[in-house]
Amino acid sequence: MFAPRSAQVEIGRAARALLRRYARDHAGELPALVAGLASGSGWPDAGNRLVYEHFRPALIGTAPSAALRETVDQVVERAVLAGARERHSRLARHRFRGRVARVLCAELAARRARPAVEPADLLDVVAHAATGRTRDADLAEVFLSCLFAVAGSVGFLLGWSLYLAGTAGTGPVHPAWVVREALRLWPVAWQFGRTPSREHRLAAVTAKPADEVVVCSYLVHREPAYWSEPDEFRPERWASGAGQEAFIPFGWGPHACTGAGVATQVTETLVGLITAAHRLEVAAPSPRPQVSAALAPPRFHLRLDPVSRSEGR
Repeated sequence: MFAPRSAQVEIGRAARALLRRYARDHAGELPALVAGLASGSGWPDAGNRLVYEHFRPALIGTAPSAALRETVDQVVERAVLAGARERHSRLARHRFRGRVARVLCAELAARRARPAVEPADLLDVVAHAATGRTRDADLAEVFLSCLFAVAGSVGFLLGWSLYLAGTAGTGPVHPAWVVREALRLWPVAWQFGRTPSREHRLAAVTAKPADEVVVCSYLVHREPAYWSEPDEFRPERWASGAGQEAFIPFGWGPHACTGAGVATQVTETLVGLITAAHRLEVAAPSPRPQVSAALAPPRFHLRLDPVSRSEGR
């Protein structure tokens, strides 16, 4: 509910530009991150941490204060990782949230007091797009949403892509097809709430401005009218681009996810690097997803067996 609308638009535009630039300029660092993955590592946490490590400078800068870095690192560990919140009591979460708010508000206030320059990170983007009446606490919430989208959603998408590819046990498949099929079967943002601007009819139901309309992308992506074998992992279906009209993993319209392009680009690169160099073996105690505001993969261990040069040819 962040306002005004002009500030929302500016934050989205500037964040998209910064993330695209960062992803382009630092793409060469991804192979080293992949090389550091431990075979048998626990997922999806490993994916969240990898994505966060890569994008940390874009989120909080290259030389953050010790307090800022420690605080944001802890947010990832205690609030972004799947199921992390349930590992702490309600009182502990309340105290931690207050501590996070104090650190972020102090950082944002300091940045707002400086002359506006080209934003160096997403904290700058949020601070400089605000109006004089915007509360630092509201800006802190907007930044946390950005953090959750980058470290959480992109990390979960990477986890889903590798989980499905490893479980299916298929041969080499185009990374872009794997990522899109993962987004179709298990969209991380699995439902979107919207408030109608005017009264109108949806099928046989009247939606009014006082209502909230929830669109479930999980159901849309498994609608047999648009998808053949809708419940099956079939990455090759994306060779023809069929079903695009029923594909909404990042929402739709002016409120669609700002970082959609960057998210898919980075995930495709990581999936390509991992699957080109390794055979994947997935071991999961349960196939059930971890469901909350985001749709996260089940907990699984990913074994990475190096592919020999002869196999890679």
